[in-house]
Amino acid sequence: MTALSDYRLLGRSGLRVSPLALGTMTFGTDWGWGADDREARAMFDAYVERGGNFVDTSVNYTDGSSERILGSFLKDKRERVVVATKFSMAREPGNPNAGGNHRLNILRSVETSLRQLDTDWIDLLYLHSWDFTTGVDEIMRALDDVVRAGKVAYVGISNTPAWRIAQMQTLADLRGWAPFIALQIEYSLAERTVEHELVPMAEALGLGIVPWSPLAGGLLAGKYGRNDLESAKEGAAVTGSRRDVIAAMGGLTERSLSIADAVRDIADEVGKPASQVAIAWLLARPCAPTPILGARTLKQLEDNLGAFDVVLDASQIARLDAASDPHPIFPHRFIAGPMVRGLITGGSHLPVRR
Repeated sequence: MTALSDYRLLGRSGLRVSPLALGTMTFGTDWGWGADDREARAMFDAYVERGGNFVDTSVNYTDGSSERILGSFLKDKRERVVVATKFSMAREPGNPNAGGNHRLNILRSVETSLRQLDTDWIDLLYLHSWDFTTGVDEIMRALDDVVRAGKVAYVGISNTPAWRIAQMQTLADLRGWAPFIALQIEYSLAERTVEHELVPMAEALGLGIVPWSPLAGGLLAGKYGRNDLESAKEGAAVTGSRRDVIAAMGGLTERSLSIADAVRDIADEVGKPASQVAIAWLLARPCAPTPILGARTLKQLEDNLGAFDVVLDASQIARLDAASDPHPIFPHRFIAGPMVRGLITGGSHLPVRR
């Protein structure tokens, strides 16, 4: 992929999307670290003018400002832009039914997103996060209903265990309901544990992989150092400094900083910013992911789009792989070992299907 206009199919669908999506969680200053309307407009226009057509938001981002701002930009471009939004997160503190994955919240969230985006339909609706309470049949039937009603074109899922997604996808296939076409997950050099279960599951079941936080919140761009390990505050709020948010999510560690060091070394070799190297590595993954770029300024967005110009050779990719290789987990650790492989194959050399 060398440009935003090198479109690809999303999962098992015929939907054509750019190889890099524009994230809009930064649209709005309500959470204390976003972009104002003018900067958001500059980023949106730059992305679309270069052929970009895949824009990501959520019903709750910046307390609804993200969808409202995006909606104002879509007026004369609605047919051209694939708009993805999400439900699950509560829209009203203290109201237990304003969040979750139950039918009532799906219906209310869709209607809220349609109003905030000022549009007649949503191109792609994600379940934002598994809620540990709602049954899979209720979720999939409700999603199929909003698709059949013409309010949503496609559905996807995010931040959910692989076995649950496989269960829901199988249920949809068996009953003729709308299937998931996309899986949005945290995926970067700093977060590769998704390669154990989620990535292979997505490839097997026809879900396009859409990584969020490809730069690990800026960490892979060299934004943070080891002094930040001690000074970052712990907490669970989405507001405040980005560093504290990353620390609260467990992303600011000695290991992640070591991975960032490896990215910087490769960046020095190729003469490109570390952010571009990290995104280029992700674009080159065999699963053909479509990363989401979440920038706060036009300059940041333009810098990140420069990842298309980065060419990593096999040895550089191997070094980045080695620096970020996730520790094996059971049963992979057990069944992939030479002793068990030998017992399974009878000592013969057979190809491996992941």
